[in-house]
Amino acid sequence: MSEENQNKLEYKLGTEVVRIEYEDKWGASVPPLYQSATFMAPDIEHMGMYDYTRSGNPTRTVLQRHLAKIIGCRQVWAVNSGMSCLDVIVRLLHPGDEVVSGDDLYGGTDRLLTYINNNAGIKVGHYDITDTELIKSKINKKTKMVILESPTNPLMKIVDVKTIAQYAHKINPDCIVVFDNTMMTPINMKPLKLGVDIHYESATKYLNGHHDVMGGIIATDSKELADKLYFVINSIGSGLAPFDSWLMLRGLKTLALRFERQQSNCIKVAQFLEDEGFVVHYPGLKSHPQYELHKSQTKGPGAVFSFETSDVKLSERIIHNVDIFHVTVSFGCVNSLISLPCKMSHASISPEVRKERGLKEDVIRICVGIEEPDDLIADLKQAIDAARKGIEN
Repeated sequence: MSEENQNKLEYKLGTEVVRIEYEDKWGASVPPLYQSATFMAPDIEHMGMYDYTRSGNPTRTVLQRHLAKIIGCRQVWAVNSGMSCLDVIVRLLHPGDEVVSGDDLYGGTDRLLTYINNNAGIKVGHYDITDTELIKSKINKKTKMVILESPTNPLMKIVDVKTIAQYAHKINPDCIVVFDNTMMTPINMKPLKLGVDIHYESATKYLNGHHDVMGGIIATDSKELADKLYFVINSIGSGLAPFDSWLMLRGLKTLALRFERQQSNCIKVAQFLEDEGFVVHYPGLKSHPQYELHKSQTKGPGAVFSFETSDVKLSERIIHNVDIFHVTVSFGCVNSLISLPCKMSHASISPEVRKERGLKEDVIRICVGIEEPDDLIADLKQAIDAARKGIEN
């Protein structure tokens, strides 16, 4: 088959994540790493495509173009963490602007939004994103940004992305709708196709998949927004380092394979816990109140869920007794993780605010990895049994 005809073929996403396109005169089988801070210019009149890695680097460019292909968008920028993504994005706001966001957010997101609310003259409101009419009532002509997560972290609430994005743009055409897609990844969800203006992710999680790189990605179809975002990234120097970009490219090759296994495992583990009588928050279970909504805007439920034990001490003992699950913050790693959000990832949110938002102290968050599902279930069962016996004694 000729090269011309090959270029006309459309491949499925599972193929595209593996198929990285790049140029190398030596024919390297993997994209080369340009571990260089600066680049030589032919002369002072012709600086070339790259001059300083803060502004651009060939390895980072390959990563960004690869991600843009996977996401299906005009531009992706790679930065040094998921929180750097949001930091860059909120710099598009000005004093006097208003932001509408959810009441169940990743702890770092809540911390940054609280900071700009208290220090930047920007009003940030937190509301129950499952109540679409409530969210619509809070959007007005002063609303310059709507920041959404779905599923939320850790209560797994679902937002009607398309409806809210359309409404926000109708009320204020200049409103920027931002969506944190870390939980779903481009494998399960394409927020830009639902009307979102900026899609961002903590690439530390699923995109890299091994918890050995910190990174974040910002995607948009708007050239105007892409240019504004790049100006901030270049100004503050938050672009992803060359070696981290190279590692991210390596991790991305197995994204579809990893995520498929993690998701199928998660469905089994979540079902086990629900059968055990726990209240489980997971859009992959039909008991989830927004099961159909989530299904309508994604390709799957993902690999993170939370559950309630109704007893903080029991939750703590379960986490203490697990063997396979690593007790740590974050998610998206190939191995399974377990945490108590109120004492870990969401500890920066005050107990009063957590209570007000319905985040119970006993909630356990589980991020399912690629291990054998029967082993994960057996580990949780023994941890639960041991925890119950410990409390009884």
